[in-house]
Parts: sequence; structure tokens; C-alpha cells
Amino acid sequence: MKKVWFSIGFLMSVFSALAVTRQVCSSCTHASFHEAYDVSADGDTIMMMGGQYSVENIVVDKAITLIGKEGATFRAASGGEILTIAGDGVTIEGLTFSGVQTNYLKENAGIRIRRSKNFRITNCQFDQCFFAIYLERARHGVVEGNKILGNAVREADSGNGVHAWYCDSLRIVGNVIAGHRDGIYFEFVDNSFIGDNYSYGNLRYGLHFMFSNDDQYIGNRFEDNGVGVAVMFSRRIEMRENNFYKNWGNAAYGLLLKEIYDASIVSNTFSENSVAIFVEGSNRIQYDRNDFIRNGWAIKFSGGCEENSIVNNNFLHNSLDMLVSAKLYNNTVVNNYWSAYAGYDLDKDGLGDVPYYPVSLFSYVMNQVPESVILLRSLFVDIVNFAEKVSPVFTPRDVFDPAPKMNRVL
Repeated sequence: MKKVWFSIGFLMSVFSALAVTRQVCSSCTHASFHEAYDVSADGDTIMMMGGQYSVENIVVDKAITLIGKEGATFRAASGGEILTIAGDGVTIEGLTFSGVQTNYLKENAGIRIRRSKNFRITNCQFDQCFFAIYLERARHGVVEGNKILGNAVREADSGNGVHAWYCDSLRIVGNVIAGHRDGIYFEFVDNSFIGDNYSYGNLRYGLHFMFSNDDQYIGNRFEDNGVGVAVMFSRRIEMRENNFYKNWGNAAYGLLLKEIYDASIVSNTFSENSVAIFVEGSNRIQYDRNDFIRNGWAIKFSGGCEENSIVNNNFLHNSLDMLVSAKLYNNTVVNNYWSAYAGYDLDKDGLGDVPYYPVSLFSYVMNQVPESVILLRSLFVDIVNFAEKVSPVFTPRDVFDPAPKMNRVL
């Protein structure tokens, strides 16, 4: 066994010694990327020195490392795709990509990864590219520390920052993404991690899941998007320690859930969104230790939602805490802190002695007649809600917190 390990180590050291770094610049041995690439082998490094390089679509099928130095920029010569990765083990680092124009027939990108694995795209910048990074049937890859900035005005004319289709085992970490249709888009993407990204100012979604399972997104910030995050037709998604902030507008949500199952929403902050969470037809979701702060609605349920657990959350100064548009079956709402709760705790156990009913009559009125929002802080609304509490007719009696927390959940 020692001989085997020695042989492997020896071969690795030989390959490392044979690897070559090739510089590209006007005064270098290689004046263009193609000159350096043609004589490169697996394991080599091509270093693009400072300057702008006007290129047509470059196809890379060798396991090389491509590094940009001193602001090196690849600009699309004719507005098409810049770089297509068609081999395994490729690393792209430190380059700027620009000039990929909108095309209604082709989803051109700054970088496209096609049927490749073990790739890395790190510390690059994408300026006004139709699609910035397009991952197509890719797996075991990392997209980290990139700055992806677009100038999207209409959804029909814009692409996504990071677009992943039929992928597995991706890591999308520490990127800044703005000005696209969707900041990050996952379709049929499984077993992947999205962490510590800042996705803001995107027209549709900061992050969008479709038919994707067993994924995590943790520690991200979604600000001022059409919708912060949309999770649709997916299973076992872990959503933890994210910040959903000021996703505000007529049809804006911090988080949109549609037909998802067996997921967890834990320790997130929803602040100043039109609707913090909108839920439709989603079952077995755990809502735990989230903060809902100064939102329009905290949670709106629509359609059959069963076996959900809403426990140990903080509902702080939302205009409306909850709306239930259809009957909730087998759901648990307990031990949450509600800033609007006016009950008492005679036995001093930290739990209210009377239940809290988070669904108010005016929430139904406002859902049907949005213009009634102008009455929200009026005495009329207080009277209507009080009358409904005394003699409930319209609000559901089976949606209540039987033991609300008297103090904020820490």
C-alpha cells in the first residue's frame, strides 16, 4: 500500500512539474488567448495580462486554469457568447466579461458550462451580459465571489445572473448579483448550496427554484427584487438565516412558496416586504425562529396547506400578521411572539393565558379591495376588528396561537 501511495504522489509531482504558465499580452510570447491555448495541455495556466480582448465564442475543452490580471477583459466581438466550457476541471478566475447582447433566439452568456464537472468560476466580473453564467447539465462546480451586474429594464429583454439547468452538486457562494431578470435561477437542480450571496434590484426574482430538490440556501440577502425568492414544485429545500428586505410592490413577496413539500424555513428575517411569505398548496413546512418585522402581511396562505408548523417566530409590528384564504388542515401555530397581542400572563410562565387570533376581519377586506389600505390606521378599522373578535363570523376560529409568548423569541 505504501508503494501505491508513493507512486500516486510521484505521478502528481511529475504532472505538477510539467504544468506550464503562459502569459498573454501584446508584448508577451503569446499575443492572444488562442495562441496560448493551442499549445497548452491539461493542468496548464493561461494568464491574461491587463487590457481588453475582443473575442468570438471561445471553446475550452482542456483542464486549464484561466486567470485575468490587472483588469483583463473579454469583450464579445459581435455581441454573442464569450466562453464555453466543454471539458472537466476548468478554473476561471479574475476576468471581466462584457458585451453579451440580448438575443431572442439564443440564451448567450458570458460563460457557459456545458456537460462539465469539477469547474470553478471565481472572482470574475460580468458587466451587462444578457446571461452572465449559464450552467447546462453541469455538476460538482463552484461559482464564488463574482460581481454580476446588468441593466435589465423589461423581463422579456433580460436574462439571469446565474442560470442553472439540469445540474447537480453546485455551490453558488458569495456573489453580488443585480439588474437581471432573476438573480439566480435553478431548474431541475438537486443537492446544491446557495450561500452568502447578495441579490438585489432584479426584475422578477432574487432567487428562483423550479422542480429542484434537496437544496439549501443559507445566509443570503434578497433586497428590492420583484420577489425575493420563489420556490416552486420542489421538495426538501432548507431556507435558513437569510434576509428578505424591501421586496416591495403591488405583487411583491419576500418569499413565494408554490407546491413545495417537506421544507424548513428557519432563523430568517423578513423586513419591510409587501408580503413576507405567500404560500399556496405547500405541505409539511417548518417555520421556526423567523423574524417578521414591519411587513404589510407577514404570512398569506392560499389553497390547501397541510401539516405545517409555525412555532417560535416573532411577529413584530406588521400591518397584518396573517391571512388565510382557504381552510388550514392539521397545522400547528403555537408559542409565537405577537407584538399586537394584548393578553396577560397571570401564572408568570412566559406564555399568554388567552389565545391570540392573528387573522383580522380587515385583512379579508383589504385582500378583496386593496384600495381600502387607506383606512388601515383609522378608528373604523379598529371598530370592525373589535366587533369581529366579540362575535366572530368571517374570521376562522381554528387559526390561533393557544399559548403566545409574552416576550420576543431570541
